[in-house]
Amino acid sequence: MTAGRALIIAHEPDGPGGQVTERLIERGFTVDTHLVTHDYDAPNDAAPFPTWSEYDLVAIMGSLRSLTRTDEIDSWVHDELQLIRDAHAAGQPLLGSCFGGQLIAEALGGSVELAPVTELGWYEIRSAPGATNPAGPGPWMEWHHDRFAAPPEADVLAETDAATQLFRIGRTVGSQFHPEVDAAHIAGWLASVDDDYLATYGRNRESILDDAKANEQQNIEQCKVFVDWFLDEVAFSDDDYAGALPVSFSPK
Repeated sequence: MTAGRALIIAHEPDGPGGQVTERLIERGFTVDTHLVTHDYDAPNDAAPFPTWSEYDLVAIMGSLRSLTRTDEIDSWVHDELQLIRDAHAAGQPLLGSCFGGQLIAEALGGSVELAPVTELGWYEIRSAPGATNPAGPGPWMEWHHDRFAAPPEADVLAETDAATQLFRIGRTVGSQFHPEVDAAHIAGWLASVDDDYLATYGRNRESILDDAKANEQQNIEQCKVFVDWFLDEVAFSDDDYAGALPVSFSPK
């Protein structure tokens, strides 16, 4: 018998699984990362996706790309949307962050649109009406120009004034926020943007880095709680997934 295996789908070199990967490893998973594109100037030059069914769960990370501009990524985005549909239909646990959450929403019958407000920075999130927010209030890191409408059958769990932040449908979870980040992760994002872009949204790189450092340790701890909730209550809960736990999995 082997330990549980997790697949991280990272869309660009500066979008790894970060603290989500770290927590999965701490929980006993062997983690493989699939990098979809290697060159920012060639977004349609993509590596073929691995076979999702060889893994116990799939976590899908963010991207600087947009589902409102699929012509830039049409060599691979439709394959990824189909991967999500197939994996979800088979009961495969799926976790999506930001663009990953948007992909899940789009694949399962929701939608993605340009957001009226760009959330860039650390924001508190609240429970959606009639729901309990299992992620906690944060603050959580946000960096998105688009937002999703959750699939019709999903339970919407958390929101801000600008966007739905968290939904669950079966063993699938999509978030608009970034649980995976630490200061080095955010520094990597900043390296790919210029000061004029940041100024458009009333931000500068120094304050973003300062905020990342100030929030780093809290985010590491709340990411652990969030990943544990996903593993224990969604992906491998005793009542929903009895008998299908990876050998290394152990409830808290």
